[in-house]
Amino acid sequence: MATASAVYNDMIETENESLRERVSDLEKKALDQGDEIVCLRSTLADVLRRLTLLENAVNSRGGVSPCSTGNVTPVRNGGFRGALNNHISQLKEGLGGSRLRQPIYHQSSVDSNNSIKESPQRNSCVPTALPQRRGVHYQSTGSLHSDSPSSNSVSPVPTSPSPTHTPPPRVSPAPRQSQPPTPTRTTNSNLHFAKRWSSTGDFNNSPHNGGSMGSRLSTKSLLNLNLRVQSPHNMLKHGTRDATYNEEEGTLRMFLRGRPIVLYAPSTIAENYDITKVTTPPQSKLKLDWVYGYRGRDCRSNLYLLPTGEMVYFVAAVVVLYNVEEQSQRHYLGHTDDIKCIAVHPNKLLVATGQCAGHDRRESRVSFFQPHIRIWDSVTLNTVAILGAGDFERSICCISFSKADGGQMLCAVDEANDHNISVWDWQKGERGQRITETKCSVDTVVAAEFHPLDRNCIVTCGKSHISFWTLDAGGTLYKRMGVFENRDKPKYVTCIAFNHLGDVITGDSNGSLIVWGRGTNTVTKLIRGVHDGPVFSVCALKEGSIVTGGGKDRKIKQLDSHLNATGLETQIPEHVGGIRIISEGRGSQLLVGTTKNCVLVGSLSMGFSTALTGHMEELWGLAVHPNLPQFITAGYDRTLNLWDSMSHSLVWSKDLSEPAQSVAFSPDGSVVIVGCTTGHWFALDTQTREVFTTHTDGAEPIQVVKFSPDGQFLALGSRDNNVYIYQCGGDSRKYNRVGRCMTERKRKRSSSLTSFLGHSSFITHMDWSADSQILRSNSGDYEVLYWNAGLCRQVPQSASMRDVEWASNSCTLTFETIGIWPEGADGTDVNYCERANNRKLLATADDFGKVKLYSYPVTQPRSLCHSYGGHSSHVTAVTFLHDDARLISTGGKDTAVMQWAVV
Repeated sequence: MATASAVYNDMIETENESLRERVSDLEKKALDQGDEIVCLRSTLADVLRRLTLLENAVNSRGGVSPCSTGNVTPVRNGGFRGALNNHISQLKEGLGGSRLRQPIYHQSSVDSNNSIKESPQRNSCVPTALPQRRGVHYQSTGSLHSDSPSSNSVSPVPTSPSPTHTPPPRVSPAPRQSQPPTPTRTTNSNLHFAKRWSSTGDFNNSPHNGGSMGSRLSTKSLLNLNLRVQSPHNMLKHGTRDATYNEEEGTLRMFLRGRPIVLYAPSTIAENYDITKVTTPPQSKLKLDWVYGYRGRDCRSNLYLLPTGEMVYFVAAVVVLYNVEEQSQRHYLGHTDDIKCIAVHPNKLLVATGQCAGHDRRESRVSFFQPHIRIWDSVTLNTVAILGAGDFERSICCISFSKADGGQMLCAVDEANDHNISVWDWQKGERGQRITETKCSVDTVVAAEFHPLDRNCIVTCGKSHISFWTLDAGGTLYKRMGVFENRDKPKYVTCIAFNHLGDVITGDSNGSLIVWGRGTNTVTKLIRGVHDGPVFSVCALKEGSIVTGGGKDRKIKQLDSHLNATGLETQIPEHVGGIRIISEGRGSQLLVGTTKNCVLVGSLSMGFSTALTGHMEELWGLAVHPNLPQFITAGYDRTLNLWDSMSHSLVWSKDLSEPAQSVAFSPDGSVVIVGCTTGHWFALDTQTREVFTTHTDGAEPIQVVKFSPDGQFLALGSRDNNVYIYQCGGDSRKYNRVGRCMTERKRKRSSSLTSFLGHSSFITHMDWSADSQILRSNSGDYEVLYWNAGLCRQVPQSASMRDVEWASNSCTLTFETIGIWPEGADGTDVNYCERANNRKLLATADDFGKVKLYSYPVTQPRSLCHSYGGHSSHVTAVTFLHDDARLISTGGKDTAVMQWAVV
C-alpha cells in the first residue's frame, strides 16, 4: 500500500508541477495577448477539469497530500483546487512585490470654494497591514468652467504603501528531495532594491477611473481572463497615467504614445516631491472680453441687427452681439462646436443658431456635442430650447422661423447626403417637437426660408434647383420643383428674398435675378446681368426697394420695387472681399458681411467703413508686444495684423507674399520676425511696416521663432528638424548666422569619426534661459533637448539643466508643465502653453478647442484647472499680454482671435 501511495504521490506531484507551469504561462499570455482570451479560457477550463479528476483520485486513495515526501498528511484548503487558489493568490502577492502596489482610496469631495473636505474611509473587505497615508482629494482635470455649470465629479486620491514594505514570502509545495532546488532568478541591476519609486499608476483604483474594475485589470491573474482586454493600440502608455517618480535621482518618467519622457525636478522640490499630491486650480479665472473675426468665407445669411442696436453674427463656437457705436460686445457661449447658421425670430428678441457635430472624440456621444439647434434670448443670453440633439446627422446648414404665424415653427436643413429638411414646433418643452422630416435634395442646399405671408410655405434653393414646400394639416411636406422652362438654368440658386407682394426673388450664379410668382413654381420675370458673377445676397428693404450684392464684382446695387435699377451702387475695396450678405440696419444703413471675413457698415449714398476684420485661413502666428497692450497675428491667408487690445481695433495690416507660420517681437518691440511655410523668414519695422532683411533656412515651415532676452540671439525652429541660431546686431536689424544646433555622436564604436545630428523630428517649441546662454527645445517625437546657443551644440547632461531659470515656458514638455497632460494624452493634444509674466499662471491651448488656466508651476500629474470653450477648432497658441491683465488665444481653422480678461 505504501508503494502504491508513493507512486500516486509521484504522479500527482509531477502533474501538479506541470499544472503550475501551465498556469504561469497562461497568466503571462492572458496579460500580453488579449486576442487569445477565448482559447486560454478554454485551456484553463481543461486544466481545472483535470485538477478535479486528480483531486477525486487522491481522495479515493485516502486523501494523500501532493506535497508529501513519504508521509501521508491531510489535504488542506480543499484539495488541489484549494492549492491552485493558494498558488494564484501567492502569484498576485509576488507580482505586487515586484511592481508598485496599488494604494487604497478615500472618498473625497471638493466644495465650491475649492477647499478640500475629507470623507470617512469606506470599510474595506480586504484587511491590510500596510501603513495608511492621509488622503488628498482632487477633482478631474479640466472640469472647472467659469461660464457654465462645472462638473463636480470627484475622484479620490490614493494612499501609497510604504516603498520599503516587503511582501510575504511565497508559500509553495515543498519539492521532493530527489529534485534539485529551484534556481533563483537574478538580475544584473540592483535598482529595484536601491531606488524608491512612486507612481501615478496608484490612481488607477479610483472610482473615477473604473473603481474595482480598474483594480482587477491591474492585477495579473487568471481571474482577469473573464474580462475584456484592451486592444494593443489602447494598451500604449499615454500621458501621466503611468508616470513614476524616482526619489533618488529626482526624475519623473511619463509616457507619450508609449515613449518614455524623463524630466528632471528642480533641486528645491526634488527631495520633498510627492507625485500623489494634487494642485488646486488658480483663484484667477478667465472671462471672454472680445472676439476678433467673423465667418463669412463659407456661411450665408449670418448677419442681422437687433433692436438693442447690436449686430449679431457668429465665429467659431461663439455668437457675438456687437454694438458698433458703444464699442462693446456680448457673447452667447452655449455651443460646443462650429456654428453654421443663424435666424432671428419675428419678435426680434429670440435667436436660433445651429452647430455641427463636436470634434472631441471623448465627447462624441454626449448630446450637446452632436449637431443641434439652440434657441436663446438675446437680452438675457439664456437658452430657451435645444432642438434635435441626436436627430441630425452632420450639421445644420440652414434654419428659419415661420413668420406668418408669429414664429411658432422652425425649419432646419441637415447638411447630410440627403439634406433632410425638418419642421419643428420648438415651443413644446425644452427639446421641442419635430412635426415632420423628409429628404430635401441630394445636391447642396444653401438657403431655406419660411414665406412671410403664407404660413405653411417653405422655399429652399441650392445647386441647380429651387423647391417650394407646402406643409399640410397632417404634418406632411409636399415639394414642387421650380420650373426654369427654356431659360438658362443656373448652376446655383444662391439666395432668396421676398418682396412686399409675396413674390419670391432669387439670385443665382449667372448674375441674374428671377421672380417667382406667389403660390407658383414658375418664373414670372428674369433680369439678366445684374452682376458680373454670382449674386450672393438679395435684401428687400422695408420701403420696398431691393438691394443686391455681387460675390465677384464686389458691387452693391439698388433696384426699385419693380426691379429697375435706380442708379445707386457702390463697390467695396478688394482687400475686404466679395459681398456675402446684406442686411438692413438702422435708418438707411446697411450691414455687409464679406467673403474675407469682414463686416462693413454704411449706405449707398455715404459709403461704407470697416467695422471689424478677421483672418480668412488657418491661424498659427501669435506674439505680444513687450511693452504695449498690443499683439500681432499671422496666418495662411498671407496677412499680418497688429491689434490693440484696449480699443479692440486693428492698428495696421500688411499683405505678405507667402503664408506665415510663426511670428515674434524683438525685446524692444521695434522689429517683428515672420517665419513662413516655405523656409523663408523676414524682419520688418513695426512703425514703417517695411521689410529690411530676408533669409532662408531650409525648405520647410519655420515653426517657431524667438529672440533671446538680451536681444543678442534669434532662434528659429524649423519643420526640417533643425534649430537655427542667428546673432543680432544694430538694434535687431542685422542678422549673422551662428550655426545649426547639432548633437555630436560617434558613428561606430570602433571609429573616431563623428556625425552631427539635431532633433529627429520637427521643432514644436523653444525657450531661452534668463541669461540668454541656453536654449530648450521640444520636437514632434517628444524629445527635450538643451543647447549652448553660442556654440550650437547640445548640452548632453540634462540633469545639469534642472535648476536653470527660464525666461519663458512655452515648451509643453518640461517638469513645470507635467500636469497639463491629460491621462490619455498622445502628445498632440496640447498644442501650446505659456506662463504669465508674474509666474503665477500657466495657460494651455489644446486640440479640442479649449483654453485652460492652471496655477504655475504645474508640477503635479493631477493638477486642476479652469477650462474655457469658444474655439471650434484646435487652439494653436495662447499668450499673456505684457501686464498679465489679458490673455490672447488663436484658433486654427476657425480663424478666430479671442481676448480673455484675467479676473
